[in-house]
Amino acid sequence: MVDRAASTPPARGGVRATVADVARLAGVSVKTASRALNGHSSVKESTRAKVVQASLALRFRPNAMARDLRRGGRPSTIAFVIGDLTNPFYSQVAVGVSDATAELGLTLVMAASGDQAARERPTVDSMLERRVLALLLVPIASDHSYLEGERQLGTPIVAVDRPLSNAASDSVIFDNRGGARSGVMALADAGHRRIGFVGSSSGLYTHGERQLGYHDAVMIRGLDADPDLVREDADSIEAAENAVTQLLALAEPPDAVFAGNNRAAFGAFRAIRAARADTALLGFDDFDLAESLGISVVAHSPTEMGRVAAALALRRLDELDGTLEQIALPTSLALRASHRAFAHP
Repeated sequence: MVDRAASTPPARGGVRATVADVARLAGVSVKTASRALNGHSSVKESTRAKVVQASLALRFRPNAMARDLRRGGRPSTIAFVIGDLTNPFYSQVAVGVSDATAELGLTLVMAASGDQAARERPTVDSMLERRVLALLLVPIASDHSYLEGERQLGTPIVAVDRPLSNAASDSVIFDNRGGARSGVMALADAGHRRIGFVGSSSGLYTHGERQLGYHDAVMIRGLDADPDLVREDADSIEAAENAVTQLLALAEPPDAVFAGNNRAAFGAFRAIRAARADTALLGFDDFDLAESLGISVVAHSPTEMGRVAAALALRRLDELDGTLEQIALPTSLALRASHRAFAHP
């Protein structure tokens, strides 16, 4: 006797099998197949076995999102729209979000805007069309008014790393200004008086806050406030390397550099090493090679940021009308060799 399930091809033209396909192959009604796949006790074991065998043969996967909506319950998916996938900072934040959602049996769906403003809204819209439980977003666009209605309709939105523009939401950021201030003051306290600043996109909230912290420290410690020491829009390792190379070529070069993020810090390190300069260095954001290279940093926990953001979004589900929270996570100094001066091989 030929086993129908075992002899049936698993797919037709690449079309994914439905419950109706499973029911047809198992020789039962769609209702019975659905109950069998969902573990209802009213289905006989022999019938359940036929349905399971048919579903395996067809490589059937249930549509969890549609099932949630049919049952009238909450969706079970959390959406997270991050920035540039190549930046290790975002992957660490995603680990925190994933840990928090997995503990509650929720599914995390991620997409990336590539840190491109034009890609943000289409990416966010595609997530919201999935009727997700909550949306976490690393903002890059200059206007988020398109999200205001979503929050009012009951979808919790949490801005991660930067607040939204022209829209209200919960947010989880780091103490960017305070962290940068403490980092530049540490350079000053090590004896440096002419401290350069290299930051990322001038329009980013994090860049602005860290540059303000730099200027705070310059004023507090009475340092040389030369505008020629400031370089913006160093969006990549290569751009930061070029910017620091330019600083080192000044008639009065800096004796220290504060880098506004992990990529800027690594680019600055490459420029200082290539010039064999004695210039000190301290960056914002720790990264894998920083400790082995002896680079001092303003440190924080991206994983904790992800966990806090996910917890805040889920808490908001039960407090949709509550006061919005703006959480600023602390930073700390990880002082290594580079904040005094670099030793070259």
